Amino acid sequence: EQLKKLNCHVVYTIPLTLMFSNDYGRLSSRFGVKPKILPMVPVQTRCKKPTMEPNDYEPGMALLREMVLARAFPEIPSQQRVELIPTIFDTPETLDRLCRISGGHMRRLLMLLYSCLQQEDPPFSGECLENVIQEYRDDLMRAITADEWELLFKVVENQRVTGEEECQTLLRSMFVFEYRDRDGHWFGINPLLAETQKYASWINSNYRE
Repeated sequence: EQLKKLNCHVVYTIPLTLMFSNDYGRLSSRFGVKPKILPMVPVQTRCKKPTMEPNDYEPGMALLREMVLARAFPEIPSQQRVELIPTIFDTPETLDRLCRISGGHMRRLLMLLYSCLQQEDPPFSGECLENVIQEYRDDLMRAITADEWELLFKVVENQRVTGEEECQTLLRSMFVFEYRDRDGHWFGINPLLAETQKYASWINSNYRE
């Protein structure tokens, strides 16, 4: 009750696990509003079945490109920033690779970018970015267990996360990301994990014709 009586505008954040727990209804009732989840920037479209093929969502990719360029050139008009891509990346494809592998997670995108900066000065090469991607992928692979892989495969198949266990395991560890489209919310595998041999073997065993 005290939190509701503060005489100012306040934005409260809650643990994501509460959205998947039995306490969610009580929380919404107490504050009188429905908590909002901020999903990832959509960089991929929903697929009917799991696949290894990229399925870019161009409007989302364009937003992430613009965010990177705005960070680099805040004083330059947005229409002119695209001409300056060669001063940051060796090719436009390297920028697209960065946006795609981030999964639309903006903080992760900036972390990847900063890691590139620690390795070399701009313009960043595709090789530099791939080295950084491999480091982040290795970190994720060290953290994921066999049981968590099975949970992950189930979420990839159903595109849904249900219950506190799956939320705690997969969302908080950033093994999967949440997206939204006209059909509602759905969950997709972190692109870093989508390029692993483990995931490729599962796809080949279950979905290759």
